[in-house]
Amino acid sequence: MKLWLVRHGQTRANLDGVYSGISETALTELGVNQALAVGQMLRGVAFDKVLCSELGRAQHTTRLILQQRDIPAIAEPRLNEMNFGDWEMRHHNDLQRDDAENYAAWCSDWQNVIPTNGEGFQRFVQRVSEFSDAIKTPQDKDGNILIVSHQGVLSLLIATLLNMPPASLWHFVIEQGTWSALEIHSGFVTLKTLNSRAEYPALTKPLES
Repeated sequence: MKLWLVRHGQTRANLDGVYSGISETALTELGVNQALAVGQMLRGVAFDKVLCSELGRAQHTTRLILQQRDIPAIAEPRLNEMNFGDWEMRHHNDLQRDDAENYAAWCSDWQNVIPTNGEGFQRFVQRVSEFSDAIKTPQDKDGNILIVSHQGVLSLLIATLLNMPPASLWHFVIEQGTWSALEIHSGFVTLKTLNSRAEYPALTKPLES
C-alpha cells in the first residue's frame, strides 16, 4: 500500500499568521494554483481511495487535485486539524495580551496544556493514532490512497506511522504545493518522499548516443 499525503493549499489565515484549526478559511489564488499543480504532479497515479479532512480548505484542494477523475472523496473527521478553541483565528500577539496566562502555559508545555476551550494535544494524538491504525488494515494493503489534510495532522501521521514519539511531528514540516509518500508493506512503513514538487512518475528523456 502507498499513501500519498498532500497538505491543503495556502489560505488567508496562513497569510495572516493566525491559528486556523477547525475554522473555515478559503484558499488564496496561490493556494488554488498549488492544488492544481499537485494534481498535475500526481496525474500518473491511479488512486484507489481518497480520504480528506472535513474542512473546506482540504475539500477544495482535493477537488482541484482530482479534477475529472471518477473517484469519490471520503470525508474523514480524524483528518481535521487540531481545534484551537477560543484561539481560533487569533494571532499569537493578541493571545499574549488577551489570554496571557493560558497562552504562556501552553507555549511552555504544549503537549499537556489545552488551548482555552480547545482540543488538547493528547486527544489530538489519540484520534490521529486511531486513523493510523485504521489505514493499515488488510483491505487497503495493495492500493494507492490519497490523503489530503493539514500540517499538524500530516506531520503527526508520519511520526505515528514511523513509530516515533508524538513530539517528533516537528521533524516533518509539510509544505503547501507538494506531495509526500509512504509505503506500507508487511507492517513496515517507509517514508519514500517528503515535499516533492516533481511529477510522478518522473518523466526522463533517453540519453542521446
